[in-house]
Amino acid sequence: SNSSTNSVLNHWSRAYYVINLANVFIDGMAAKGTSVVGAALSNNYLGEARLLRALSYYSLLQLYARPFWDGNGSKPGVPLRLKGNTGSGDYALARATVAEVYNQILTDLTFAEQNLPLTNANATLNTTRAHRNTAIALKTRVLMSMRRYADVITEANKIVSASAPFVASTGVAHALQSDYRTMFTSNYTTTESILSMPFATNETPGGQNQLGYYYGPSAFNGGNGEYSLLPNSIIADAGWLPTDRRRSFVQVFSGKSYLTKYSVPSTFIDWAPVIRYAEVLLNLAEARVRSTNTVDAQAIALLNAVRGRSDATTVFTALNFANANALADAIVNERRIEFLGEGLRGTDISRLGLPLPAKPGVAAIAPTAQQYIWPISSSELLLNPLCVDNN
Repeated sequence: SNSSTNSVLNHWSRAYYVINLANVFIDGMAAKGTSVVGAALSNNYLGEARLLRALSYYSLLQLYARPFWDGNGSKPGVPLRLKGNTGSGDYALARATVAEVYNQILTDLTFAEQNLPLTNANATLNTTRAHRNTAIALKTRVLMSMRRYADVITEANKIVSASAPFVASTGVAHALQSDYRTMFTSNYTTTESILSMPFATNETPGGQNQLGYYYGPSAFNGGNGEYSLLPNSIIADAGWLPTDRRRSFVQVFSGKSYLTKYSVPSTFIDWAPVIRYAEVLLNLAEARVRSTNTVDAQAIALLNAVRGRSDATTVFTALNFANANALADAIVNERRIEFLGEGLRGTDISRLGLPLPAKPGVAAIAPTAQQYIWPISSSELLLNPLCVDNN
């Protein structure tokens, strides 16, 4: 990618668009809104706005900044804008450090946790609007990227019971669904889907950016099939058994394997998952292993919960893992299977300092290489003289 590539420009502009909407709203509530709706409702709204701002900043850091482990957050992050822009003015702003942006993300998510409602009025709102457990779940993801494993455990323990079946005992009663396929085919609003982006029947999500359009070939759902699955990728894992229910979402068309998790035909209005309870369980499992450097029993139980609901024949025991690294690798591998096509693999690669894998015609990219992260948007560089590019 270069600074003018569509993906580089568009992701940057849309993330900052959301950030600015949140900032304008927050400023407006301080100026007048709170006095109109009252403090309690105002804090609910502000919690939602700050959670969306946090999520947007987190997404920017994953693509445009060095991972936290590189210099412990000291490398350039992104411009940290916390005031709304509503007209012409001088918006020149240097990039904050990675650590400064992460700290703001955590500040926003903690505010959200403290001020969002425990639950919303119904299952649809619990999936599409933030509540307290949404903020906690997202904190576990953010802290994983910072390698703050003890803090991941503290957060996850708020919404994960000590033993199976793992459930959230306060707030929305999050739990794994008995059939993985349910969340992608018949019910987008189960208690496992902590946050999803919804689409109604009269909507067209993002022009040609729909998940079903990208992943699904024409013969399956009329999609464009732009992304087939590499034969040597996770689908080649011999431990991912043919009888695993998640395998039903990998189908072969014209000799290529495609992800069919998003199956709605045009206008491809599958809801887009942002975070599911299964991720919180695997975040906790991995954090326990990496923080204790042991073949941790609860981590194995959490791994078995995620694997077992789709593949009852595979049950891991401590004897399967020679050491803590082997167990951590198994948990990371489970994430590749469980969240295939849900946008987590790139973040996992960068937070773990792994090379970006080779593809046909493209060599692997080392974690130290310039190409490991995206360049800054050329629009930002043009309009913000204090913002410098990655080099």
